[in-house]
Amino acid sequence: MRQMRRIGRILMAMACVMIMLSVELTPVMAVTWADIAALKDDASDLGSQKKELQARLDALANDKSQAMARKKLLDQQIANTSAQIQNVESQIKNYEALITQTEGELVDAQEREAAQYELFCSRVRAMEKRGEVSYWSVLFRASSFTDLLSRLDIINEIMDSDQKVIDELQALQLEIEEKKTQLEDSKAETEAAKADLVAKKTELNSQRTQANQVIQQLVSNENETEAAIDGLEEEEAAIQAEIQRLNRELAAQQAANGQSSQSNPGGYIWPVDSRYITSTVGGRASPGGIGSTNHKGTDIGRVGYTSPIYASKAGTVIVSQYSNSYGNYVVISHGSGNTTLYGHMSSRKVTVGQYVNQGDVIGITGSTGNSTGPHLHFEITENGVRVNPLNDGAEPRMGYLTGYTLSGTA
Repeated sequence: MRQMRRIGRILMAMACVMIMLSVELTPVMAVTWADIAALKDDASDLGSQKKELQARLDALANDKSQAMARKKLLDQQIANTSAQIQNVESQIKNYEALITQTEGELVDAQEREAAQYELFCSRVRAMEKRGEVSYWSVLFRASSFTDLLSRLDIINEIMDSDQKVIDELQALQLEIEEKKTQLEDSKAETEAAKADLVAKKTELNSQRTQANQVIQQLVSNENETEAAIDGLEEEEAAIQAEIQRLNRELAAQQAANGQSSQSNPGGYIWPVDSRYITSTVGGRASPGGIGSTNHKGTDIGRVGYTSPIYASKAGTVIVSQYSNSYGNYVVISHGSGNTTLYGHMSSRKVTVGQYVNQGDVIGITGSTGNSTGPHLHFEITENGVRVNPLNDGAEPRMGYLTGYTLSGTA
C-alpha cells in the first residue's frame, strides 16, 4: 500500500508539471525587442536629417550675410539633437525594462527546469523501486507472446512519456541559455546607449553655444547688423498684423458658432517659474547688439533650456511656428483683441486650434530665433495694442505680473 501511495504521489506530480508545461502562457510584455528596433529606426531617420542639416550649414559657413539663415539651421540642428537625446533615453528606459523582464523570465525558466528535472528523477527512482531496472527487463519477464505485446505497448507509452519529459527538460535548458544571452546583450546595449547619451548631451551644449554666438558675431559688422535689424523688424510687424487677422478670424468663427468672443475675465499668471526680468517693454540697450531697441515685450531670464512654459491665461492657440525673430513661438487668443505671445522656445507643445487652460504647459524655454541665451520673451496684447505685462503706466495694474526682480537689482 505504501508503494502504491508513493506511485500515486509521483503520478500526481507528473500530471501537475505536464499540465503546467502544456498551458500556453501569455505574459503581458511591457517592452519587446520590436519596440527597441522601432526606436533605432527613428534614430536612423534623425541621423539622416542631422547629416542634411550639417551639409546646409557647411554651405553657409563663410557667408556672413546669411547669419539669420544659419541661426535657423542651428536651431533645427539643436532640435534634432534634442530629439536624438530623447530617443536614446527611451532606448535606455526600454533596455532597463527588458532586463528586468528577462531576469524574471530567467528565474521562472530555472524553476521550471528544476521541477522538470525532479520529475525525471522521480520516474527513474520509481522504476528502480519496482525492479524495472531497464526496459529490456520488462520485456524479458513476459510469460507469453500475448503478454509480450501487452508489455511492449506499456513500454511504448512509458518511453513516449519519458521522451516528452526529456524533450521538455532540454527545451528548458535551451531557453535558459537564450535568456542569459538576451540578458547580456541588453546590458551591453544599455551601456553603449548611456555612452552615446553623454556624447549627444555634450554635442547639444556645443551646438547651443554656437547658435548663440551667431547673433553675437553680427555686431562685428555694422552693415550686417543694420540689415539684420531691418529684416527682423519687418518680420515682427508682419507677425503682429497676422496675429490680429487670426484673432479677428477666430472671433468671427466663434460668433458663427454661437460662441462668445468676449475677452476671458481674470488676470494673468507668470508664464514661467522664474520672476527675474532681464529686459522690459520700451527703450533698452539691445542685447548682443541685435534686436529692437524699442522692446515690445518682457524678457524673463534664469530659465535654462528645460523650464516649462505655462499659458498665462486660458484661450485658443492661433499661432505655433518658427520665425527668425521669435524663434519657436506660440500665440494664444483670449478674445476681443486680447492675446499673449511666448517666444524663443526650444520646443512647442501645442498646435493651432487647441484650447488651453490657464497654467497648461505650452512649450519649453530656449534660445531659438533672435536670441543670445535662454529666456522667455512674453507679450500681452489688449484691444489689438501691446501693453506692458509688468506695468501699464505709473502703477501696476490689477491682474498683471507682480513680485518680480529686475536685472541689475539682484
